[in-house]
Amino acid sequence: MPAGQPGPSGPDRNCDLCPRLKTFRDTNREAFPDYFNAPVPAWGAFATARLAIVGLAPGLRGANRTGRPFTGDFAGDLLYATLLKFGFATGKFEKSIHDSLQLVDCAILNAVRCVPPQNKPTPAEIHTCRRFLMPALAEMPKLTIVLALGRIAHESLLRGFGEKLSARPFAHGAIFHLTQGQRSFHLHDSYHCSRYNTQTGVLTPASFEAIFAQIRHSMST
Repeated sequence: MPAGQPGPSGPDRNCDLCPRLKTFRDTNREAFPDYFNAPVPAWGAFATARLAIVGLAPGLRGANRTGRPFTGDFAGDLLYATLLKFGFATGKFEKSIHDSLQLVDCAILNAVRCVPPQNKPTPAEIHTCRRFLMPALAEMPKLTIVLALGRIAHESLLRGFGEKLSARPFAHGAIFHLTQGQRSFHLHDSYHCSRYNTQTGVLTPASFEAIFAQIRHSMST
């Protein structure tokens, strides 16, 4: 388990529910023996967090290497800089689990816990890992807002909440109201903060920060 604020229980280190991901993990353990090379745990202030941020999956040389979501790859540079700016984190982000970064009022997890080949999980793998995604959200007693980074996270969350995808299409800046039992949430959508999206201009720091401004506004009303 990485240093910092570990989250709720998830898949076993040697989880074999997704054969393709297990085979890829075994290959990476041989090629990169100093990497984490296991399902990456959720991370954050789970007991008090009102915000959950859901990404796609660990990057091979990012979270799969370090064992902490969005730590070690380009996407984490923008995400953690934005969290620090909006008061959802303290300390300093140094792309290492041994840095001083701590999350405040939020937690981060992925729709798929294991690194997939070419960063592309299959629909079956996304479905299988939802058994860990939804219980993790249920273990956050203060949760009121969920931020989906990208369409895959958005659609996995909707399926987990039993919602129709056609009624709530993914769109950057969209906000939807969801319920789970006696609890209600607001789902906010953002383009994923990947290198590809930022280099192509699909997502800019300003448009990403606008999402967090929305979230802060929602929290204050």
